[in-house]
Amino acid sequence: MAEAVQGTDLHVGEPSLNDLIERSAELKGRLVTFAQSVRFDQWLTPLLLEAAGPERQLDEGEAIRITDHFILGYRLPDGSTVVDRFVAGRKDLTAADRAMLLGWRYPVEGVFEIRRKDGDAVILLNLVDDLEYRTYSNVGRAAFRGVPKGGFLLTCLVPVYSADGAWLVSGAMTSYPSSSATDIAQAALQLATHDPELVFRNPEKIEQGWQRMREDRAAFIEFCGSDELVLPPAGVEDLLNAYYRHRQEAAVAAQPGRTRRRRLPGLDLPFFELPSELAGSDTVGVIYDQVDGLNFYADYGMLRDLFADPALTGRRQHQGLLRTYLREESITPLPIRRLATAHPETADAVFRKLLRKPGFTWSEHGDALMRRRKPWYYESDPRPGVSVIGDRLRELLGAGRR
Repeated sequence: MAEAVQGTDLHVGEPSLNDLIERSAELKGRLVTFAQSVRFDQWLTPLLLEAAGPERQLDEGEAIRITDHFILGYRLPDGSTVVDRFVAGRKDLTAADRAMLLGWRYPVEGVFEIRRKDGDAVILLNLVDDLEYRTYSNVGRAAFRGVPKGGFLLTCLVPVYSADGAWLVSGAMTSYPSSSATDIAQAALQLATHDPELVFRNPEKIEQGWQRMREDRAAFIEFCGSDELVLPPAGVEDLLNAYYRHRQEAAVAAQPGRTRRRRLPGLDLPFFELPSELAGSDTVGVIYDQVDGLNFYADYGMLRDLFADPALTGRRQHQGLLRTYLREESITPLPIRRLATAHPETADAVFRKLLRKPGFTWSEHGDALMRRRKPWYYESDPRPGVSVIGDRLRELLGAGRR
């Protein structure tokens, strides 16, 4: 469920772990009641109905999981969470209570392997971020009675404030036997691929991701001749498929336990296909940046022509394309920064015409423009475009392929 903090007496010494866990149960109960009140119906009910599907059937575990995620992570229209509103509206909470509750806004989602049991705790290895978590339940050790060592748990964890290194199960907990390892490994890989931030909870994975991306970018430049290309959509697909096939063949050849002539299953099948919104473009820009990673941009050739010839800013199609690049949240500042840097003699003229600001210069005002148009890009530290799975997950995936 949640974490915990001391009880009502905050001056008699540090609370024990048991005290913290008991307090967490009390506060979590109050928080769940608050979240299920009528004031949140307009947001929680649609989530439950969507999960129930046309048959309107939803098992208890899934309902608990959805409700817990809604409480801890769902962003309400004003950007706050249910936890934020609960804390703001309760004047009877201690400072420790508030710190504990606000800490629940950063749960750890994952697929966990049960390494061992230790007293009331279980030691869990998160197959997604490759970190171990000493985990408790606010209903005691009975919660882990049916989960054997070597099995797996699909659940969510929150930290126990202020017991460093202690975590609590939050919401539903679904267990799987060790015989489910293949399916579990695939689920963990899918989770890591879908949300790389879950992997990057582990600082080692961040650095490994940067290193892997540097290596892949260098190989891409060697194979393609540049880190920036402009091609028709079919040419992009052919090039990327050839590149990935080259990388996979190199990986097979580098493994001493394999015959060099042996090809991996699916090696001749397409690896890459452009999304539909890019497939209809006249040209696609391919940029493998050292920070932003590998990205694809629609009609990048037209945008490049605009920066090479500012007179094109007078054309509605070219002007509209640049406005789209400035407006869309799916497009980082990278392509505009690249073109402005590549065309220093003409970039100022392009923006002066577009923005109708005769005094605009890219060197003086470009960064502020990007920060104003794309604030979301600057709100967090950059992450590598390549995530690295842990040794244990790699081992389970390998066992499933044998």
